[in-house]
Amino acid sequence: MAGRLYEFSLRTERQGFTDITAQVAEAAHKSGVSDGLCTVFCPHTTAAITINENADPDVIGDMLYGLDTAFPDRSEFRHAEGNSAAHLKSSTVGASETVILSGGQLVLGTWQGIYFCEFDGPRTRRFFVSIC
Repeated sequence: MAGRLYEFSLRTERQGFTDITAQVAEAAHKSGVSDGLCTVFCPHTTAAITINENADPDVIGDMLYGLDTAFPDRSEFRHAEGNSAAHLKSSTVGASETVILSGGQLVLGTWQGIYFCEFDGPRTRRFFVSIC
């Protein structure tokens, strides 16, 4: 069966992680593909996609704290927009994730969720889900 591409949009806060697992699962269901791969892609240079724990909201706070600590805003940055820390976070976390699709279902661990990561909001953002 040929691959399918789905586009989603969301409104983000200044910084944070949005659980997009339900939208990705919806795309997988709509695709009609039973077994294959699901790729989630973020086309923005100050945002990212990750898979992490979705049971304890403190994990997200801890991740943001860790990223802010590792990549603080610094006066030495030269990028004119003033969002170099967001670019560093985006590159570190990554623009995409790939999840196995089996029996029409996402193969995720018990505590895993798929997150859109915003580092330079608030903005209206897009992400894509490709099923093949």
